[in-house]
Amino acid sequence: MSENSFDISGKIAIVTGASRGLGKQMALYLAQAGAAVACAARTKDDVEQTAAEVRQTGRRALAIVTDVTQSDQVNALVEQTLAEFGKIDILVNNAGGGARAKPIWDITDEDWHAGVDLNLSSAFYCSRAVARHMVDRKQGKIINLASGYGLRGGRNNYMYCASKGGIVNLTRCLAFTLAQDNIQVNCIAPGFFPHVERMSEEALQMLQARERFQVPGRFGDPKELATMCLPGIGGIGLYDRTHHCH
Repeated sequence: MSENSFDISGKIAIVTGASRGLGKQMALYLAQAGAAVACAARTKDDVEQTAAEVRQTGRRALAIVTDVTQSDQVNALVEQTLAEFGKIDILVNNAGGGARAKPIWDITDEDWHAGVDLNLSSAFYCSRAVARHMVDRKQGKIINLASGYGLRGGRNNYMYCASKGGIVNLTRCLAFTLAQDNIQVNCIAPGFFPHVERMSEEALQMLQARERFQVPGRFGDPKELATMCLPGIGGIGLYDRTHHCH
């Protein structure tokens, strides 16, 4: 799919976790397709770099430092986006991450809440913050990022699997509820798209040894997934290893 397959000129998007990886590529792809983008992430320098690259496409951009596990910061993100752009057409709930797998008896309350808040509560907070605005306008698109692990589970990966599974059903609930107001809610459940720029040399070598076990013989490139965040691609997209890789 080329950048010109969909024209969303004039649309306004929020992308969370936009500082690197999938979120950054989604922000750039939305911009290439015509949207202005509010880029949100916790790391100031990285999210400002993403916004700068969005502007290089000729689109407007905001860099908003946001911890999406904090509902007050999410509300501020939405308010700032509305103040700057006047509307929100697209929300991409990409922010999230895994935690080191460990036996269930070693997981603390803090571990549990941190993992669930990062992956599930964040998507709820962001969706709640934009939903009224979208309902009032009778249009909008929300894209949630789940994971193949949210569909099938994984060994000792409790917070991540549980929260990503929650994303799948949060998406279904939002989709059923908001469809009557012309709001489309989709879920993408990716396979493995490693952040190689954040890995040690040892971890990268271990990763490369696993590539040959993937369906296409390699891991995914974030650019390949970015196309799925465009409005007009309907349904609950389950982009799991059965279609690409894990």
